[in-house]
Amino acid sequence: MAKPIVAIVGRPNVGKSTLFNKIVGQRISIVEDTPGVTRDRIYAEAEWLDRKFTIIDTGGIEPESKDELLAQMRRQAEIAIETAHVIMFIVDVKQGMTASDKDVASMLQRSGKPIVLICNKVDNIGEPPMELYEFYNLGLGEPLAVSSVHGLGIGDALDEIAEHFPDEEAEDYGEDVIKVAVIGKPNAGKSSLINKILGEERVIVSDIPGTTRDAIDTSFEKDGQKYVFIDTAGMRKKGKIYENIERYSVIRSLTAVERADVCLIMVDASEGVTEQDTKVAGFAHEQGKASIIVVNKWDLIEKDDKTMHYFRQDVMDRLSYMTYAPIAFISAKTGQRVEKLFDLIKYVSEQHATRISTGMLNDIINEATAKVQPPSDKGKRLKLLYATQASVKPPVFVIFVNDRELMHFSYERYLENQIRNTFGLEGTPVRFIIRERSKE
Repeated sequence: MAKPIVAIVGRPNVGKSTLFNKIVGQRISIVEDTPGVTRDRIYAEAEWLDRKFTIIDTGGIEPESKDELLAQMRRQAEIAIETAHVIMFIVDVKQGMTASDKDVASMLQRSGKPIVLICNKVDNIGEPPMELYEFYNLGLGEPLAVSSVHGLGIGDALDEIAEHFPDEEAEDYGEDVIKVAVIGKPNAGKSSLINKILGEERVIVSDIPGTTRDAIDTSFEKDGQKYVFIDTAGMRKKGKIYENIERYSVIRSLTAVERADVCLIMVDASEGVTEQDTKVAGFAHEQGKASIIVVNKWDLIEKDDKTMHYFRQDVMDRLSYMTYAPIAFISAKTGQRVEKLFDLIKYVSEQHATRISTGMLNDIINEATAKVQPPSDKGKRLKLLYATQASVKPPVFVIFVNDRELMHFSYERYLENQIRNTFGLEGTPVRFIIRERSKE
């Protein structure tokens, strides 16, 4: 299940960024006493009670402001509220309850999301100040006294927030459903592909980059196999995100990748593999997801008998860290080769969940070390003592050695290639954990 999302909201200068930094454990947001310093949502991963969650810091909300910058900040905060599972509403106990606090509280209540009311700047231990009690008038339940500067009361606030997290065990879909995230930079044809698969205009399609704001789930069944396609907003370079709303889209795209079993990484054939494509693909790779590189708009390319070969080579060169991913050349507009994607999705999903017996794995490792001797240093040679598979999705292999320092990256890559040559594992990354045998 995707990590819960917590949005920190409130009017300007109530200490939202300081609280964000305290929860995350490092100074990420700019903290300054000038209202309006946090103009964009900043997000990070945090953990509490063994639950990881994404926390979003937002610009301050000024409900009635006509100032263009404050209006943009208000829209950003509204988008964060739409995205979040839980909202932390921060108020300033020293300034007392203001008309803006009441307006923000009304806006939050309309969202229907769980709200935890945080009274910040309660800097003294002991009985909370009398000013705290007036915040009961907001109708949001019990205000929690917190000092974001000194870290007081933050644990109690996080306990309350964790109460509202979705059930960790609850899966949206059954184990037999393959969850497919369609990711890529804006305007690569993600929505068009899903519409072609479904045979209906389920997702808005437009030439304007950024049309898809949210991650949209669509169920589909073919030949007895159930799929859920997750269409995501296009991810683009930070420098090119002119429209504030797109920053939020990236969060949704990243969460979609976390939820997925298989990622279809859409590349625009007319543009080739761009720097942004490498970053999008890199995120799927780092998350250990099964992946397929889908080259879309192939119908627009002038071709001869070598065009596909050269394009394939260029993809492999630019995405050299994921040469395991198969490449499909399609046209979402005409439907060319779209049908073949289903077999490929099913295949890489199975490869992603491959389990290799310990006996077979050690046979391959022994054979590999006989062909190419392990590296040595200062007369000491690496010995591979034993290997076993720890988990799947992606396949993770634990190798016990005599000295971990002697395991060179290039030899690890060699072992990976030997395992792939025997068992395939096409479309899935492979992870190695190198453990040193106890000196005893």
